[in-house]
Amino acid sequence: MKNLRFLILISLLSVASQAQDVDALFAAGVENAEQFTNDYLMPGTNGLMHSMNGNWFNTADAKPLGGFEISIVTNAVVINDEHKSFTLNIADYNSDDYDFTVAFADDETLASKDVATALGENDPDVQLIVRSKQFPNVNPETITLPSGIGESTKNLLPTAFLQAALGLSKGIEVKARFVPKIETDELELSLYGAGLQMEFTKWLPGNKILPVALSGLVAYTHMNGSYDITESSGIDGENQKIENSTSTWLFQLIGSTKLPVINFYGGLGYIKGNSQSDVLGTYTVTSGPLISRTETDPFSVSSDVAAVRGTLGFKLKLGFFRLNGEYHLSEYNAFALGVNFGFR
Repeated sequence: MKNLRFLILISLLSVASQAQDVDALFAAGVENAEQFTNDYLMPGTNGLMHSMNGNWFNTADAKPLGGFEISIVTNAVVINDEHKSFTLNIADYNSDDYDFTVAFADDETLASKDVATALGENDPDVQLIVRSKQFPNVNPETITLPSGIGESTKNLLPTAFLQAALGLSKGIEVKARFVPKIETDELELSLYGAGLQMEFTKWLPGNKILPVALSGLVAYTHMNGSYDITESSGIDGENQKIENSTSTWLFQLIGSTKLPVINFYGGLGYIKGNSQSDVLGTYTVTSGPLISRTETDPFSVSSDVAAVRGTLGFKLKLGFFRLNGEYHLSEYNAFALGVNFGFR
């Protein structure tokens, strides 16, 4: 149980806790902070949504009435170089409506630069300088952009669950997954999911002698997380935190062999999901051209995924003990392992 908590804690801290550093952008205005935070967090939250949908199935052969399986499931999205950075265009942060200008501190003539997302790392640091348009030399503020997790998780974004499956009649199987509630001084996390699998080949005459099974699966996963940044933000204020709500749907076609010991399965699926992060609390800027400006519950950012996914996997069955592994090809490639115990 502690290992499950540790894996999911790594995953959330890898993404959400990086957002504690984006509060520095308030010195460049709340609109700029919102835009940067959205670009910065999106690859991480999108990768998390792909990781959350691994290992919902390990065969297309639905369990009979009363058949069950209890599983410990671990998934990991592979972080590619394209997910580690985004292009920051200075023009996007210098609206005519603003009373200040933003530029790269090392070269104020640069129009754009690739900077780290929550999954990347700035090496060396990237800094912005914020100036008042009316008084450019009065209280200019230098901001260091946040880095992400870099190589700290070995280019993987993991998730882990406890999962159960129960067979009903006529090829119907129900599933549920959850993460035991995580609470620390700064972090709260809860996750649950439910799925319905239906085997089409169970409806055919002579299905018991068919060498393969075909199924369809629909599954829903939801995660709530809250990260308190009051102590770490470095900006005056109260009740500063980031709350995240992430929901995903998986629609999957599955095919598998029906052999006594080792089987192979695969399928084609579609992932659709949304992740919203709310920056809450009060934030008072005490330096730079926006000195003494206070924002309350300043903004929310969100990201969406809609991606096709291909899956290949295997399942080894030795009595009550089963082991499965799978690999997913999609916008974010991923792999998963499951240790399973059950009957039938």
